[in-house]
Order: sequence, then C-alpha cells, then structure tokens
Amino acid sequence: MALRVEAQNRTALRMARLLERHPKVERVNYPWHGVARRQMTGAGGVISFEVASDMRGAMRFVDALELPFIATSLGGCESLVQQPAIMGKSDAEKAENGIKDNLVRFSFGIEKFEDLKDDILQALEKI
Repeated sequence: MALRVEAQNRTALRMARLLERHPKVERVNYPWHGVARRQMTGAGGVISFEVASDMRGAMRFVDALELPFIATSLGGCESLVQQPAIMGKSDAEKAENGIKDNLVRFSFGIEKFEDLKDDILQALEKI
C-alpha cells in the first residue's frame, strides 16, 4: 500500500502543478497542500480543478478522457474522475459546498504519469 500511496501523491502533485499553468484551467484545488508539506510526506492522490468553460465544456472534457473511470469512489489503484455538479448533488448542496458546474475531481491511481498527462491534455483540447 505504501508504494501505491507514494505513486498517487507524486502523480497528484505533478498534475496539480501542470494544470495550474494550463490556459484551459481556471483553478486547481489540492487540499491542505500547505499543511501537508509541513507535516506529511504527501498531500494525497485527489485533486480537483475548474475548467475554463461551463458545465457542457466540463462534460466534454470528462467524456474525452480515455484512462480514468467515471465514478464517485476515491483512493483505488485505478484513476477515477467525476464531475460533482452532475453526479447526485442538489443545487443547495452545490451552493453550500462551493461546487461549480465546471468542477472536475480526480482520484489518481497507479498509472504512469505520462499516460495520464497525455490523456488529460488531449481532453482539455476538447473544450
């Protein structure tokens, strides 16, 4: 399990840094990264980000992905993606939790970073 968690942490951090600089990404959320840097060896394998588009653009992005499975679970060996705005959240829940229509959440698995990067970059071109 330690090797899996290390790989997930490494991938999430590298992907967060990559997406922060991408013109089709408005905002990257990598929870508690500042605290994690001081107290832990990693901040986890989950990131979320807002694409520079609307709900339909976020849907095109998710639909264009080839590697991750679309699912609400987190933390497995395979990478998972979800669009919280269309996956069972009420309008009140979305407003209360700051979930925007263009938000995408990834839970990274143990796939090669380069494969995930290539997949995410090609999907961003679809929006």
